[in-house]
Amino acid sequence: MPELPLLSLLIWLPIAGACWVLIAGERGGAARSIAFAVALVTLLVSIPLYTGFETDTHEMQFEEYATWIDAYRIHYHLGVDGISLPLILLTTFTTVLVVLAGWDVITRRQAQYMAALLFQEGFMIGAFASLDSILFYVFWEAQLIPMFIIIGVWGGPRRIYATIKFFLYTFLGSVLMLVALLYLYREAGSFAILDLHHLRLGLTPQILVFIAFLLAFAVKVPMWPVHTWLPDAHVEAPTGGSVILAAIMLKLGGYGFLRFSLPIAPDASSELDWLLIALSLIAVVYIGFVAIVQPDMKKLIAYSSVAHMGFATLGFFLVFRLLDAGDVQGAMLGVQGGMIQMISHGFISGALFLCVGVMYDRLHSREIGDYGGVVNTMPVFAAFMMLFALANSGLPGTSGFVGEFLVILSSFKANFWIAFLAATTLVLGAAYSLWMYKRVIYGPVANEGVASLSDLNRREFAILGALAIAVLVFGIWPAPLLDLMEPTVRHLVEHVGQSKLGPGL
Repeated sequence: MPELPLLSLLIWLPIAGACWVLIAGERGGAARSIAFAVALVTLLVSIPLYTGFETDTHEMQFEEYATWIDAYRIHYHLGVDGISLPLILLTTFTTVLVVLAGWDVITRRQAQYMAALLFQEGFMIGAFASLDSILFYVFWEAQLIPMFIIIGVWGGPRRIYATIKFFLYTFLGSVLMLVALLYLYREAGSFAILDLHHLRLGLTPQILVFIAFLLAFAVKVPMWPVHTWLPDAHVEAPTGGSVILAAIMLKLGGYGFLRFSLPIAPDASSELDWLLIALSLIAVVYIGFVAIVQPDMKKLIAYSSVAHMGFATLGFFLVFRLLDAGDVQGAMLGVQGGMIQMISHGFISGALFLCVGVMYDRLHSREIGDYGGVVNTMPVFAAFMMLFALANSGLPGTSGFVGEFLVILSSFKANFWIAFLAATTLVLGAAYSLWMYKRVIYGPVANEGVASLSDLNRREFAILGALAIAVLVFGIWPAPLLDLMEPTVRHLVEHVGQSKLGPGL
């Protein structure tokens, strides 16, 4: 019996489901029921990827291959390894929760909203699973469209400004990535990503390719100083849009560094690692201080996302310092820490945005000053939000600690001062997370609005409960995730440690 094309199913099932939702329309709540069923089936289809994944090899698995545009050697080529698989599982898990989160909240054009979420899911999985660079680029660009619509139609008062800013930042960076891919095709005669990994280029071409990729991936992460689109997009986006944006879309930037920048241009990455380390540390320290002074809860969490993703990129680009010292294990710690930080950030930031959404649905305000004493009227909600705020601070026993610990440990092996600056996130993260929590949750009931709040309903409890379990499980037992990544990360580290200098030096 032939194996099921699981990756194609994961990509096209949500896209077909989105079309079904649009056809069903608004009749009798059919849109949300169909969307939830499709998202749940997609999650179930992704489980065999994990159970059937072989953790003793770095080779691509579950590969699918078909000719697409033969004249230019462009193929429909899919596959997963220990880097892409966790991100696909994060996508399928998060989408189910986001569909549930909009169940009663989205009342206007519900079918279009649910369809946009499913299109977004299919396109993001397509980007993570693509092994052809043009196929990757198509999915990379396509996933901008549903998010553009989600923010632009269901967003806040300044949604048009936020949407156009989001689109222009991300699209302009992507154009440079396309130019780099076309140059690499001219040199390699292939668009296959794994072929590009073995292409030998001179240092100058590598630097130019690296900069083109940097501008695309840094905007998506987003890294300082090209991060300014993110707070605006988050503030104006509906809750579901913010969750998808923070939990999954930002990870495409980090994934791009691991899949393209480091293996294709390792010498340029080594030459410019100081720049990426500096930008990452600025994100961790400076943006942490910026987060502290935010009066809007969503904007505070958005800035914390920039700081936490800076931790991920720091882990990725410490590789070269550690390889120069002959510490392969330390280099692996940095990459693994950055990957776990991305997965953990998906759970924690998604949960915090959902917590803000729960309060906003009741009081229609995101301002910290409009709250106070919420624990008196919503004790169950307050318990969940405390867990997520502590996880955002890097509390041991939560997933937020594991990635930060591994990156800080890797930083100590590379340079004491890098580790010192990176470790400030433990103080700054606690400062902005717990101070926000104290002002919103504790104290006497601040006003009549807070006094009238009702605690979590069953749907909200199920959503936050699922995320709480994920945060605790990966915080207490990260071994399955580390084992999943280990062969792929080891191969990547060994690969980038080998010079690819060729003609044109």
